[in-house]
Amino acid sequence: MFACAAPAAAAADEPYPVPWTIDLSQQVREPDAPPAGSNDWSCEPSPSHPEPVVLVHGLAANRTVNFSTLSPFLANHGFCVFALTYGTRPELDPPAYQPGGLAGMQGSARALKRFAARVLRSTGASAVDIVGHSEGSLMPNWWVKYLGGDRVVDDYVGITPLWDGTNLAGLATIDGIGRALGLSAIAYSTLEPVCASCRQFLSGSDFIRRMNAGGGPAVAGVDYTMLLTRNDELVVPYTSGLMDGARNIVVQDSCALDQSEHLSIAFDPVAAHEILNALDPRHAGPVPCTLVLPFVGAVGYSE
Repeated sequence: MFACAAPAAAAADEPYPVPWTIDLSQQVREPDAPPAGSNDWSCEPSPSHPEPVVLVHGLAANRTVNFSTLSPFLANHGFCVFALTYGTRPELDPPAYQPGGLAGMQGSARALKRFAARVLRSTGASAVDIVGHSEGSLMPNWWVKYLGGDRVVDDYVGITPLWDGTNLAGLATIDGIGRALGLSAIAYSTLEPVCASCRQFLSGSDFIRRMNAGGGPAVAGVDYTMLLTRNDELVVPYTSGLMDGARNIVVQDSCALDQSEHLSIAFDPVAAHEILNALDPRHAGPVPCTLVLPFVGAVGYSE
């Protein structure tokens, strides 16, 4: 499960290093530690950034690895940043790596609600912003839509979201056939103890249908931004991430050099600056265009 210890704070005039490629060094040193720049429980939001940012990782990821780039990047821009690892399974929690997001998403949404409540108490803020990747772009909206999160979430940024689910490798189609034949219960009973959330991602699942009930997933009063990549190999088709009522951004539309896919978009300067602008639209700045490699990130990029 997630810990709440704060990392050592950087000096005010010394920004956190921001790796623009996948960085496992902190995970090796401190498994499941808060990523650099996050979980400083004494952080006081500034008037220019009054909402703390809560980072929500994807399936089988954790906070340390998923947000080694975005956490220090946002902290360097003056945000109070917080990150949790949610949905772990005790029997799948080895010392070296803690895969999260494995529990059912309704339960994970309740854990996120509790974490956000602590963030609000600690910071004195009246609202939080959500930045989530993959499962972390979808699951928090259960809190927003069904558990009262709409009262405390201001900006909601989803990275590689999947509002219509995924049909990766035809799994949703196969699942539909299995349900029609009464065979799905056997498969689910095997999968559930390992990854209860996995079947919830499939197009046409009960979870996806509930999320889209009542005219779609968007909830009034929440400002949504969705970041998609045409190279998404896990959200199939990638257009499943489009949300009516949101600002939808396909990173290749503004930067053809950006060839990020589902993983490396979390380490992508193009996406990071789009996120920064979504969280602070009054001070929106230019978005860089640089080479981002699939499964690697932006090798050699610096700011």
